[in-house]
Amino acid sequence: MTDQELVEKAFTMLEKAYVPYSRFPVGAALEGADGAVYTGCNVENSAFGSCICAERTALVKAVSEGCRSFRRLAVVGNSTDYCWPCGSCRQMLYEFAPDLEVLVANKDHQFVKYTLRQLLPCGFGPEAMG
Repeated sequence: MTDQELVEKAFTMLEKAYVPYSRFPVGAALEGADGAVYTGCNVENSAFGSCICAERTALVKAVSEGCRSFRRLAVVGNSTDYCWPCGSCRQMLYEFAPDLEVLVANKDHQFVKYTLRQLLPCGFGPEAMG
């Protein structure tokens, strides 16, 4: 799967987002090391702390299905700026894939690519807990 195809898969999730408060849908597509792709969208809640981002939705879906190793993540939104993962998402992803490639796209389906280490230079994982 090409980077653009992964980005397009993330865009299909925008219509599934539940965003009655922010009205800002986000879609994500997370590729496992085996090539399987796990998608997610953001799901808001009136108890704002209970909201979950698209990236974490995809990650939790993947982990719950047994996937623990990841290659790439695409994150997309309907804004003119790129749709960047929040700090919580960056840290949760770092737990499993500090070298993850992260593709962030804007509403025109244009994207840029970074590594998770670039986006979270001082992240910590399981090794920090020992």
